[in-house]
Amino acid sequence: MEEKGKILIIDDNEDVLFALNLLLEPYMEKIKVTTQPSRIEHFMTTFRPDVILLDMNFRRDAISGQEGFDCLAQILQTDPQAVVVFMTAYADTDKAVRAIKEGATDFVSKPWEKEKLLATLSSALKLSRSRREVGKLQAQMLALKGDDGLPELIGNSPAMQKVKETVGKLSNTDANILILGENGTGKDLIARMLKYFSPRQDAAFVAIDLGSIPEQLFESELFGYEKGAFTDARKAKPGRMEIASGGTLFLDEIGNLSLPMQAKLLTAIEKRQIVRLGAIEPTPIDVRLICATNADLHQRVAEGGFRQDLLYRINTIELRIPPLRERGEDILLLAEHFLTGYNRKYHKEIKGLTREAKNKLLKYSWPGNVRELQHTLERAVILSENLLLRPSDFFFPSAASEVHEEAGEELNLEKLERKAVEKALRASNGNMSRAAELLGITRFALYRKIEKLGL
Repeated sequence: MEEKGKILIIDDNEDVLFALNLLLEPYMEKIKVTTQPSRIEHFMTTFRPDVILLDMNFRRDAISGQEGFDCLAQILQTDPQAVVVFMTAYADTDKAVRAIKEGATDFVSKPWEKEKLLATLSSALKLSRSRREVGKLQAQMLALKGDDGLPELIGNSPAMQKVKETVGKLSNTDANILILGENGTGKDLIARMLKYFSPRQDAAFVAIDLGSIPEQLFESELFGYEKGAFTDARKAKPGRMEIASGGTLFLDEIGNLSLPMQAKLLTAIEKRQIVRLGAIEPTPIDVRLICATNADLHQRVAEGGFRQDLLYRINTIELRIPPLRERGEDILLLAEHFLTGYNRKYHKEIKGLTREAKNKLLKYSWPGNVRELQHTLERAVILSENLLLRPSDFFFPSAASEVHEEAGEELNLEKLERKAVEKALRASNGNMSRAAELLGITRFALYRKIEKLGL
């Protein structure tokens, strides 16, 4: 046998188990044996065998094989990809055909012929590895969906030229990267660019927003779980680190991790393996880490809120992304880019921005950075009825007092607010959530404005 793996042997005869254990020990990585079918699920979830060698009869003089078929059904319910080889002293063609139809991989007779048994188990191990690879590839293909190739990094400002230069220097490396920057600056875009230019370009890119995951779900999301690991775990599920193995794992908002979760992540990074919830055996992983945060992790380390050893692990290279307010004319480049995209999306033909509108965008501080600019352009394209976007098409909820309108236009703030709310409601066909999103406010705030304005 060339292949080595883990095998679970289930037989009611302890002498048979002893003999098989002795025979297979040189050829297997690990062996577990049991005489109790009731222990099958336990071994399936904790030992995670590559192959199961299953006796068909568990009562003296039983020859029907029904017990074995019942066990087979239980095994496949626990793991539909399980590789099961039946074994019985009462072999016949009908049983063999039924075994294959019900999901068994092969069938061997007692007493066994050593070479034939080893050949059968070697083939079963290869099949098991193939099935696991297929499952992993399917998960990675899901992770790759929506990856449209090279992201576009727009900007000619000196600050962005420096970022582009650094990204270029990091191409063809596998170093762990820590991306720093305010919310909305495009840290996820930079992470995808780093992946695109890396040796792992064609492998999975798995992103996880640690700021949106409740602490109690952190382990199951990152490390995965086995069937029965908790109440709702009806089937096994690989974690994000396992799916990303061979590729890139992007951990956004890593500064939000609690100290206990930091310790578990550090252990996984250092040992290059994870243990699914409910499992005993570890799963090896090979991931390139890209992390991002808007927090000052060095300050957090000094204050005791972030582990210094974890920081050293994730920041082989630190890459700082400038806020939009420091990027000058990039604001207008981005605005034109978003205008083109939203013209296409909403079937509009807006030609550009007036000089006054451009000045308004350049004077605004953009606390929400590129993300806020994008939403602002989307709202303007949807609500504008002009061929050129004007200052009145841009409303910044966070700075209502800074509204500047073209000469001769309505300056009454309540009337402008009424007009914006009415347009948003029309554009969203009365969908309150969508209208609130277009206006950049919450649904609750929209309900209050509608009540205040008498709409």
